Amino acid sequence: MSATLFDIQKFSLHDGPGIRTVLFFKGCSLRCDWCQNPESIKPAVEVTFTPDKCVECGTCAKSCPEGAIVPAGEGRIDRDRCTDCGLCVETCPSTALRRVGEGHDVGTLLEACLEDVAFYEGSGGGITLSGGEPVLQSAFLREFLPAAKGKGLNVLLETAGNYPWRLLEPLLPWIDHIYFDWKLPDGESYRRHTGVDDGRIVENLGELVSLGFPVTVRMPVIPGRNDRPEQVRKTARRLRELGIGELTLLRYNHLWEAKLPRLDTRQKALGISESDTRDGLAELFREEGVNARW
Repeated sequence: MSATLFDIQKFSLHDGPGIRTVLFFKGCSLRCDWCQNPESIKPAVEVTFTPDKCVECGTCAKSCPEGAIVPAGEGRIDRDRCTDCGLCVETCPSTALRRVGEGHDVGTLLEACLEDVAFYEGSGGGITLSGGEPVLQSAFLREFLPAAKGKGLNVLLETAGNYPWRLLEPLLPWIDHIYFDWKLPDGESYRRHTGVDDGRIVENLGELVSLGFPVTVRMPVIPGRNDRPEQVRKTARRLRELGIGELTLLRYNHLWEAKLPRLDTRQKALGISESDTRDGLAELFREEGVNARW
């Protein structure tokens, strides 16, 4: 069995304790309009195009069996024709064309993680499952995680929580800690900005709390989406109802917008920045009984 990842980041210091290897799984059931990793949304391998790297040699157009590549112009790839076969990537001399996503079996992925065991042991680190949404590849993880724990690796899961509980529950014996992202104050906001209802998210977080599982709830702060005072109060009330008294706030980063021209995506730049974040958010959460901190 194999899993599709779009990146493996080594020596990470921001995705859990210590030095970590972050495994970015491809595929997500949410369509957040601020998604930091838009290349993670589609579960399949895809071809991206970076115009600034193109030398206009025309090799890609000649290699494409579908006639999906226009030799010049901004709309270089006809996405309706492209099958993401990757032949153009293999012939591109400037890496303007690139495949995003690669299959890994349990053995090769574990081998990549074990390369830095000395750094994990010296820093209290380990591996972090990120994405995309790792839990959507639960069948693979049911094989990979026991192998990772068998090697003594600390395992942290980053999740948005939108999937049936039956996908997450069998993984819990092999996970040490979960970072659970809570994004918006209510179901209507979730539907508007992520394309899904929050029913499963609420259910799964509630299940984890009832089990006493080690969970850190995080909220990416998106100016104008979830940082208004009334939104903060509603979010705090809902978290308290679930038994959550601590919250980690994550600062917005607009650098994801530079990725959009390379992808086949309808996602659009928001035109906002971290400086648009309202002041006093952590204090407002604390007033509502949730100890929030950046």
